Amino acid sequence: MFKWLKRAFLKMFRELVVYHHSSLEFRAKLITLMVSSDGTINDCEKMLVKEIAAETYRDDKDRAMLLYDTVMEYHQKIVTDNGLNFEDLIHIVDKEVKEVKRFCKKIELDKLERFAVCTEEEEERIFQQRILEFLQQLKHSCEV
Repeated sequence: MFKWLKRAFLKMFRELVVYHHSSLEFRAKLITLMVSSDGTINDCEKMLVKEIAAETYRDDKDRAMLLYDTVMEYHQKIVTDNGLNFEDLIHIVDKEVKEVKRFCKKIELDKLERFAVCTEEEEERIFQQRILEFLQQLKHSCEV
């Protein structure tokens, strides 16, 4: 019960109580781009999000779970058309990278490429590849 309450509290007030919440949210947006590209999240993608969150925040299980929850929240907003759509998310990521240069380091293409194993349809793989190319160009533009 206490864990559930703590998790709900962190989700609602992450901007106030989570250290570097903007970095966590940026990572969640990147992952959401990969998993929401087809409008659904399958079990393979959910497991992979949990793995990547655990790898990213090895020493902080609460932060890893918050990353997972944030990805699911963003995905839900896209699916229900609740003030966010996929194109908006792409523009937000682009804008944030240009405004906050340290976010370039958060674009970990090797982790994002792993979502290809969860994708069955060829069209979806091609779309995910285009997203990765966009992120690679974005990362490269920061390094120049």
